[in-house]
Amino acid sequence: MKLSPAVVHYACKGLTRAQDGTIIRKNRIFPKISRLEMAKHFIAPPPDNLLGTLVTTGRLTREEAELAAQLPICEDITVESDSGGHTDFRPMAPLFSAITELRDRLVSKYGFSSPVRLGAAGGLGTPQAVAAAFVMGAAYVLVGSVHQSAVESGISDSARALLAEAQIADMAATPAGDMLEVGAKVQVLKRGLLFAARAKLLGDLYRNYASLDEIPVKDKTTLEEKVFRAPLDQVWRETQAYLTRHEPKQLEYAKDSPHKQMALVFRWYLGKSSRWAVDGKTERRVDYQIWTGPAIGAFNAWVKDSFLAPLENRRVARIGRNLMEGAAVITRVQQLRAAGFSVEPGTYRFQPRELC
Repeated sequence: MKLSPAVVHYACKGLTRAQDGTIIRKNRIFPKISRLEMAKHFIAPPPDNLLGTLVTTGRLTREEAELAAQLPICEDITVESDSGGHTDFRPMAPLFSAITELRDRLVSKYGFSSPVRLGAAGGLGTPQAVAAAFVMGAAYVLVGSVHQSAVESGISDSARALLAEAQIADMAATPAGDMLEVGAKVQVLKRGLLFAARAKLLGDLYRNYASLDEIPVKDKTTLEEKVFRAPLDQVWRETQAYLTRHEPKQLEYAKDSPHKQMALVFRWYLGKSSRWAVDGKTERRVDYQIWTGPAIGAFNAWVKDSFLAPLENRRVARIGRNLMEGAAVITRVQQLRAAGFSVEPGTYRFQPRELC
């Protein structure tokens, strides 16, 4: 993958130099990355050929291009490990370490005057995990999965209740609705739901057959009776009506491609399943698509029997404050241990507190 002209244009547009010589950004990009080959593009100046094209076409001034050549595309980059939703399932420790090493080499190579900060995301559901991220050098942390169960998350109470029961191993990788054709996966909640198994069936059928007509009768019956709960022809008509209003180009692609038509029909389920979880559609409860990672399981184990266990008490500020306060306490305990003090194992445990 390479940087697109649009990304470079946005990052570089409006660059100016202050009286003290520092370069001021008008726009900032905050990417989440899980691959070194992507990280290197963001921790480097824009490619000369892209800058030249943007200047030639009038989208950047010559001064903006000259200033852009002295800066990385981004100064705040989030290293994303085993997260909910779209994920490469990378473990945090080796991923963050490798990208830190890459960052240090590139900053030294290009001589950037301002620091390039790395944040951590994915798998952060306890104070221990947050503390470990900061020890590795994270400038900040992002939390996603545990906030899904918060009052402010916007999903239904029934979906939040499912998240509150999740354990670390209750996740599954399923086909991504928006990237079905390329085989991309998303990590979702598996416990108490049938979505993961049904989405996997759709992915298998898409890989094994070139059109809806080729699907065996047995599998087609399963789709119509259990997955879609409607004839495939009806689902296709609904899909056509939706795409006519919102994405007519997709219908053009599907005219001469039965395989594309199959993908669009399957997206009907893969797309609506997320909406059912948000709306709390009772009759579709087993089909909820809830993006989450193992962090929610670790979080549930940590808050068990505490004031954060009940769903009504799970508010973003309380969760965040306890994670950060706990990480600070654990870090201080580790500092004492490093200084030679005897520290009992239980000292590293931080109980959730009503801090706000």
